[in-house]
Amino acid sequence: MTGRTSRRRVLRLSVPDQAGGQAQPAAQSSRADLLAAEEPLGIRIGGQAVSLTMRTPGDDIDLTAGFLLSEGIVGSAADIDSIRICTGERCGHGEHDGLGNIADVTLRAGLAPPAPRRNFLTTSACGVCGKASIAELRVASPYDLLADHTVVAAATLATLPDALRQAQRVFERTGGLHAAGLFAADGTLLAIREDVGRHNAVDKVVGWALRGGRLPLSGCVLLVSGRASFELVQKAVLAGIPVLAAVSAPSSLAAELAEEAGLTLVGFLRGSAMNVYTGSQRIA
Repeated sequence: MTGRTSRRRVLRLSVPDQAGGQAQPAAQSSRADLLAAEEPLGIRIGGQAVSLTMRTPGDDIDLTAGFLLSEGIVGSAADIDSIRICTGERCGHGEHDGLGNIADVTLRAGLAPPAPRRNFLTTSACGVCGKASIAELRVASPYDLLADHTVVAAATLATLPDALRQAQRVFERTGGLHAAGLFAADGTLLAIREDVGRHNAVDKVVGWALRGGRLPLSGCVLLVSGRASFELVQKAVLAGIPVLAAVSAPSSLAAELAEEAGLTLVGFLRGSAMNVYTGSQRIA
């Protein structure tokens, strides 16, 4: 596995003020720029390839565990016997294909792996690209969010984006990563993960919680740095998170699923304003 950033030489152009309608040439300089890393991670269960996801290296075991939960393959940490990240010529049950790293998963005895499917590429922009049918999109959650009566002050929610940004170490150096932050209802930051894919960042947080025996994440708020899409709502529901907030907009299907599951969905969380799309009883 390489690092989370990559250095590259760039040509820096600076266009001066074109005052008086007189075209001026751009100033040029060569400089080093730091980019967020993006590399493939193959996920195999018992030697069978189930996903190839594009991600930012780091927290790969958490990412794999979160993926397994969001796909409905496992329901608890006890369902996972081991997750091994390997980069050599051979990996677990089969040959290494030389493309990126491999997360080799062994499930507990008696738990059947998912049926093989042909389309398992997941880009950094898509959390459901490997699904073969609409019926596969929804995964039943074992947790009843309606029983979670957590209340979060709107004033506390308003402070979370700044807290998330301040904790984004790699974003601060590259400007090119999404983040997912898990907060307690009082605004305490519990975990943060960064990735080029917003769904990967959430999987890393959920996988961290799964492996630590912290599910369900009752009384918590999940904040994402981008928009709130269907798959992010589903991941929050599957982890038992009662409140999902985003700095940008939710989709219509995300709002529908949130309402159906009893999730509080907040969008456009910027400054002192926000839109509450579902579950407003949890916002004080």
